[in-house]
Amino acid sequence: MNVNIEQVQGQNVEDVKSQIVSLERNALEMWNKGNPDGYLNLYSDDVTYFDPYFETKLEGIAKLRAYYEQVRGEINVRKYEMINPVVQILPDAAVLSYNLTSYIDTGESKWNCTEVYKKDGELWKIVHVHWSYVKP
Repeated sequence: MNVNIEQVQGQNVEDVKSQIVSLERNALEMWNKGNPDGYLNLYSDDVTYFDPYFETKLEGIAKLRAYYEQVRGEINVRKYEMINPVVQILPDAAVLSYNLTSYIDTGESKWNCTEVYKKDGELWKIVHVHWSYVKP
């Protein structure tokens, strides 16, 4: 089913796409300096989170906050590339997908990322996250 959406809750779709990518970049900039607060502020209370470091998904902001507090200050990314970000728009949600290359002192790591954002009042909140490694 193809849905033609020109506006999302009164906002131009292209503006929404730009806003979603900007929110992600801002959170990523903080993360790369060891500060998870950018992401924690974006996550909904009922966020679900897949990560290759875990055998099962994390459910809820409390579990994700506990995990992020363990790595606070430990992340130091010198440079990153957000490759080919794509935002798909639904009436009250958006799906962001992109590839990420992070450059650290010991080399680089390559990731796939998919996040589902949901409009919560005036704010966009992340309700689902999925990180995976890019196959070499």
